[in-house]
Amino acid sequence: MLGNTFLLALREIRRNVLRSFLTILGIVIGVAAVIVMVTIGGGATAQVTEQIASLGSNLLMIRVGQHMGPGQTSAAPPFDLADAHAIYREIPPISAIASSAFQKVTAIYGNANWSTTATGLDNQFFTVRNWSVCSVRQFLETELRAGKSACVIGATVAKELFGGQDPVDDKIRAGNLSCQVVGVLDAKGQSTFGSDQDDLILLPLRTFQRRIAGNQDIDLFQVSVTEGKSTDKAKEDIEYLLRERRHISGSENDNFQVMDMKEITRMPTSTTQILTTLLGAVAAVSLLVGGIGIMNIMLVSVTERTREIGIRLAIGALEREVLLQFLVEAVVLSSFGGLIGILLAISASVGLAHLLKIPFIFNPGIMTIAFLFSAAVGIIFGFFPARKAARLDPIDALRHE
Repeated sequence: MLGNTFLLALREIRRNVLRSFLTILGIVIGVAAVIVMVTIGGGATAQVTEQIASLGSNLLMIRVGQHMGPGQTSAAPPFDLADAHAIYREIPPISAIASSAFQKVTAIYGNANWSTTATGLDNQFFTVRNWSVCSVRQFLETELRAGKSACVIGATVAKELFGGQDPVDDKIRAGNLSCQVVGVLDAKGQSTFGSDQDDLILLPLRTFQRRIAGNQDIDLFQVSVTEGKSTDKAKEDIEYLLRERRHISGSENDNFQVMDMKEITRMPTSTTQILTTLLGAVAAVSLLVGGIGIMNIMLVSVTERTREIGIRLAIGALEREVLLQFLVEAVVLSSFGGLIGILLAISASVGLAHLLKIPFIFNPGIMTIAFLFSAAVGIIFGFFPARKAARLDPIDALRHE
């Protein structure tokens, strides 16, 4: 009986194709909107997660002063290499610590120039930040100890100064320092906070301190915590040790800041997820609007087919059979809308992901949920018209003009 009912439903839908399509348009838009919003939101979240991973594994960043933004200064005393040695020696969970200092410089090669950041560091930087040199090499130990004029440049600097040429073994000028390019970093793109991670020049720390900064100050420690160890515990231990080394009493505020990058980057991730949920909820309203459209059209259909319903009831059809017939028609309509919406959503999601330059993540779970929800809309909003049809009096129905 269910098979015959399904065929009758298809026949009625085919009889009024245009009206049927307009009826399910709300369902199509609702399903497509929900899937697109969730898919694009998932792609954006995945991109943020990937950018977090590019910062390094279990990374803690220790800055002088209580500030976050770039370009801000602090009256607090700077760090030195002795602080780095103490942190590495006295806090066991730490697997590596990279010391670095920064200064804005103008890089020059031939007729090209580019304003960038010169960073003095050691090879621990590449370990802590999970950053590899895609062309040639890192610094040699002799270059680090002797403070030789060698540099590794980011992909953005290489592009701006050299275009498509290979920069390795050429010399550039960073401020007043002439240095030989010994490597080019793998491109990492923008960070979670929108800054270009490839716009930098790396120099041996001693070279930077002697030839550019003119002091022994350290601006930043980047600490990698051993996998499986608590970054929260390591952070507490570092804060305690630095307060002791910098002679900060119990009532005084810290003149440094230890930041867990997982905590910082969790904020944009949670924001993205909240926005995705809200946009998905707004899009889901279209499904309810589509359900109301189905109910209205089914009520019109009941009115148009009143005599047909009266004949069926008069020759022995049961109320539940009439109820099932109209209910199946509503479910088939909404299910068709769901399928069309899924196909439309996949196409739109692929296009938008390419346009926004975020990964497209196929999510069969949300598509299944959206389809089942569209079918449920057909059941919920089709029940009232189906019950009205099933409760018609056969005599009154046969008299209907």
